[in-house]
Order: sequence, then C-alpha cells, then structure tokens
Amino acid sequence: MADIKPTATVAKSITSVQPKKTSNAIAWIAPLACIVLGYILWRFVIGANSNFTKPDLKGGFWPDHDGPKGGLPRMYLGGIIVPILIGCFLTVLTFVIERLLTVAKASGSGNIAEFIRKVQFHLANKEVDKAIAECDKQKGAVGNVMKGGLRKYREMISNTELTTEQKVLNIQKEVEEATALELPMLEKNLVFLSTIASVATLLGLLGTVLGMIKSFSALGDSGGGEAAQKLSQGISEALYNTALGIGTSAIAIIMYNVFTTKIDAITYGIDESGFTLTQSFAANYK
Repeated sequence: MADIKPTATVAKSITSVQPKKTSNAIAWIAPLACIVLGYILWRFVIGANSNFTKPDLKGGFWPDHDGPKGGLPRMYLGGIIVPILIGCFLTVLTFVIERLLTVAKASGSGNIAEFIRKVQFHLANKEVDKAIAECDKQKGAVGNVMKGGLRKYREMISNTELTTEQKVLNIQKEVEEATALELPMLEKNLVFLSTIASVATLLGLLGTVLGMIKSFSALGDSGGGEAAQKLSQGISEALYNTALGIGTSAIAIIMYNVFTTKIDAITYGIDESGFTLTQSFAANYK
C-alpha cells in the first residue's frame, strides 16, 4: 500500500487593508448644478435688462435683447451655447478644487523620498514599530500603503510556518492590495477634466457656427452698409463662444497634466515603498 504523505496546510492570510467607503455624488451633481448655474449667470446677470439699451422686457427663457452696453453683455448675444460653456468652465473649477484637496491629502506631510529613507533606516535596525509611527506621521497614500505592508511585515517576523520566500510574497500581496485601494481615489474624477478639455472646444466652435449662420442669414435679408455693420457685430458676438471654449479647454488640459504629474510621483513612492519592504525582509530575516 502506498504511503500517503501529509500535506502541510498554511492558514489563509487575512489582509489588514480595508476598503474605503466613499461617496462620489459630486461626479453627477456637480456638472448638472454647474450648467444650471451657468444659465442663471447668463440669463439674469450677463443678460440683465439694465445691460442693454433695447432689452426684451417680456423676458422668457431666452430674451431677444439688443444694444449691449459693454463687452460682457455682448457675450449674452453669443447664443444659447454660452451658458453651457459657462457651466463647463464652472465644472472644471469644481473638479480642480476637488482634485487639489484630494491630491494634497494623498501627498501627506513632508517629502515622500525622505519618508521612505526614514522607514528604511528603522527597518535596517529592525525597529518596525518606529517605522509604523513614521507612517502615522506621513498621513498620505504612500504612508497608508507602507503601514499596511509593515503590519504584515511584523506579522511575518513571528511566523514560523512559512518560508522566507512565502513571507516576502505575503508582504508583497498586502502592499498590492493596499495600492489597489489607494490609486483609484487619486485618479477618480480626472475623466471630467480630460473630457471637458475636448468637448469645450467643440462646443465653442458649434456656438460660433450657429452665430455665423444667424449673422449671414440676417445679411441676406438686408443690404447696404447697415448690413455689413450687423454682420461684423454678429461675428464678434459669435466668437465669444470660441473664446470661452478654448479658454475652458486650456485650463482643463493644464490642470489635468498637473494632477497626473503629481499622481505619478505618488505612484512612484508607493512602488518604492513596496520594494523597500520586500527587500528589507529578505535581507534581515533569511
């Protein structure tokens, strides 16, 4: 009868990293609220009766004002695309502020490279608790990932059932799980900036084209020098759409690149922290 060799069983490692319960209501509330606010600004502030020499006193959704008294009221005559573009601009500002706060929190306090050097120093002296204390001081995404890995690091030191290679793999897995929870929070809502960067320019061109169609249509219904004057005025008003679209798109592109650069720096710090933990354990606890 063949001998049956007992198989060693290893207890399943339970991760100390818990998913963060966060709401992203701003993702669908902010764009809608900004477009509504954009219409209010266009209709009741820029398009106020006092801003025109010939206001349409009947009011309504889109009053037919004429005779703007300044540059800003001329924007009103750019058409119904203008409040949408104002809404896009306000949406960009909203998500820029939201991402600034999130990325600043994720960056934590102090320099990331200096933080990793301190952790490396404590691990080299086998002072895991002091390394965890450094993570509490850092309070950023890199600190959170490092702290999760250090807890598993400390657990693996006292583990006598697993080989060194298996212990390193457990630490690496813990770091990967912590990273998977942190990175989505950093990249969330950036899609709005990248989308508006493309859409705002197209909306601006659409508003300009609609304004040009209206201007040339008016030119065909009249003649003489007065018609040429109205045509040039209509083109000027239509170009407000292009200016708003390009300006909004430029801000969205610049801020998107700023945020991706900051996120890349944090991601690099997270990768370096994982490498630090695995290499330190493999060297100190063979």
